Amino acid sequence: MSRPPANIPKPLPTVLWFHGFRADALAHAAELERCARAGFLAIGVDAVGHGARADSAIAKRIARDGGALPLMLEQVEQTVDELPALLRALADDYQADQASVSVVGISMGAFLVYRAIAADIEVRSAVALLGSPEWPSATSAHLTPERFRNVAMLSVTAEHDVSVPPPAVMRFHAALIEGEGATRIHRHDVLAGAGHLLSAAQWAQAMSLTHDWLAQHGT
Repeated sequence: MSRPPANIPKPLPTVLWFHGFRADALAHAAELERCARAGFLAIGVDAVGHGARADSAIAKRIARDGGALPLMLEQVEQTVDELPALLRALADDYQADQASVSVVGISMGAFLVYRAIAADIEVRSAVALLGSPEWPSATSAHLTPERFRNVAMLSVTAEHDVSVPPPAVMRFHAALIEGEGATRIHRHDVLAGAGHLLSAAQWAQAMSLTHDWLAQHGT
């Protein structure tokens, strides 16, 4: 957790930052510090089975289930289930403004962003990087585009990403544009020449887009 300087008024706009699969919240300490300097209460969230509560059997489960996706989606659902209690605790103990919550996620974390909004977690702005709003279950976020109408939604994909190809995000943002009653901004940016693993320059570009979006729409 990173807190803004003491002279920032309360209650505090809040950003929850979700990491990728088999990473943890500490992987984004620099980004959290940058958010805190911008005036946010910045919270890195360890997903279920990760970080301080890592699942020691994760490799065996991936092999057993024929890949990472089923386990990842299970952990996404379990983590989203925890968010209402987390947000209440942040409001009670750290003066988080529940009306000014933003969410950012990378890879698995982007799936978390899409799913949290689809699950009616109240979010003002969101950034989903290198993830998809489509997955093979009834909880797939692309099935409920109306849940995104009041969210400032930025999706960032990589042009040559073979792990999470951009077309699903393109379809989703087309549906958001076509939907009725949209009152927030929706945008999709593509990192030219990039794959799922970004270079330092590509990561810097993605973070610039992210922090600019939070500054514009997160408070």
